[in-house]
Amino acid sequence: MTDELRTAALESKAWPYEEARKLLKRYPSGKTGAPVLFETGYGPSGLPHIGTFNEVLRTTMVRNAFHALSDTPTRLIAFSDDMDGLRKVPDNVPNGDMLREHLGKPLTQIPDPFGTHSSFAAHNNAILREFLDRYGFDYEFASSTEYYTSGRFDEALKGVLRHFQGIQDVMLPTLRAERRATYSPVLPISPTSGIVLQVPIEVIDAEAGLIAFEDEGQRIEQSVLGGKAKLQWKVDWAMRWVALGVDYEMAGKDLIDSVTQSSKIARVLGGRPPEGFNYEMFLDENGEKISKSKGNGLSLDQWLTYGPQESLAFYAYREPKKAKSLHMGVIPRAVDEYWQFRGNYAAQDLKQKLGNPVHHIHDGKLPEGELPVTFGLLLNLVGVMGDASKAQVWGYLANYVPDASAESYPELDKLIDHALAYGRDFVAPTLNRRAPVAHEVAALERLDAELAALPAEASAEDIQNIVYEIGKTGGFENLRDWFKALYETLLGSEQGPRMGSFIALYGVANSRKLIAEALAR
Repeated sequence: MTDELRTAALESKAWPYEEARKLLKRYPSGKTGAPVLFETGYGPSGLPHIGTFNEVLRTTMVRNAFHALSDTPTRLIAFSDDMDGLRKVPDNVPNGDMLREHLGKPLTQIPDPFGTHSSFAAHNNAILREFLDRYGFDYEFASSTEYYTSGRFDEALKGVLRHFQGIQDVMLPTLRAERRATYSPVLPISPTSGIVLQVPIEVIDAEAGLIAFEDEGQRIEQSVLGGKAKLQWKVDWAMRWVALGVDYEMAGKDLIDSVTQSSKIARVLGGRPPEGFNYEMFLDENGEKISKSKGNGLSLDQWLTYGPQESLAFYAYREPKKAKSLHMGVIPRAVDEYWQFRGNYAAQDLKQKLGNPVHHIHDGKLPEGELPVTFGLLLNLVGVMGDASKAQVWGYLANYVPDASAESYPELDKLIDHALAYGRDFVAPTLNRRAPVAHEVAALERLDAELAALPAEASAEDIQNIVYEIGKTGGFENLRDWFKALYETLLGSEQGPRMGSFIALYGVANSRKLIAEALAR
């Protein structure tokens, strides 16, 4: 790490550096005795979604930014609250009737509805770990069940019992009257049903971890240690921060109140709440918050079918405090904007580089390679080609890209797969080439004649100049109307690429065929 980089990072307005500087203020003289601990949380009551992935991604970006500012070691724990009781059956999993029979039990004690793992939690945890591993995150997985049952939280649980009334004083004013009557920070596990009980408790002996509660009409005295109880989640969150020494954890905007209450409880327990910030939520195409139980929004697999993982990271990086829609339509733009920022990176000064999203996506270690065509242009190409193969796409690229081959452009080769999939599933079904009208006919006939007269070595810029000139003198109110006519009559869509580039890519002869087909309509 150079002094120049550290100085620039200290002044950078990029949000990961702003977050990392909070940790410098937390430990002005540096943290001693243990690494700076970052944490992310996951509730495995439903399948993990992109929001879960993005929390780990964004936290990793802050962690990397901290490394640019400090030599203090760090750790990242991805914590699964898999001892939580199942409160409702998710809409997007099989065997719902079976799951209903186990409502209220810890997620690790519920059979896997998919039939592939030892429990419902184990299945969902495995999916979480698989897609975190796929991206290459440096993290440690932690299971709430393992931490509770192994005794790792026993001392912290005794602390909760010691400060029972102080925690109640924080929580009860935030609850409705009927909830206050039965609320308890500690949730005992029923020795008969195995259900996580929501019942009032009496602390009998805090040092021994002993409580009393009523279960099915009987008074039960039971230890809270060794996995025989868990905590209400706001209390659990605070206890975890204190027990593990968490220094940084971000959360969604919908959890601002929870962060406030958990921070108060952490102080009651004698600890210090972590640093962090609240990001805005991802919304589905209907403007609703994406949810594990609903299964709305996009899955990670869906995004990675239609766009590379760097495009997802780019989308997650931008404006984390602004609500953003998460649906198929955002993928092409994210792909092209990622490559636009990546293309600009080399020529930027250090300050600009530190504010460039790709710096944080790749932790300043950008891969080599360039993209000679945009993803949007690829989508237009596969749209007019119809049911095309990758080899056919490369054949057309040879019209436009020198040395067009998978060996020369490996990232373009992968992007063609994404374009073919996206074109097949989302572009082709929407294409509708209309017939040209009135002055559009004359303009297209003129374009055809101009293209026919072009020399073989004509460039995309030469073609673009012709297109511009026809638009200016062809009776259109503005160039936008001319381009819109080209897109709708030749490509079948309302939006499209720079036509000079498209015609050069698709080939003059093929483009003239598109014009002939449009005129024939």
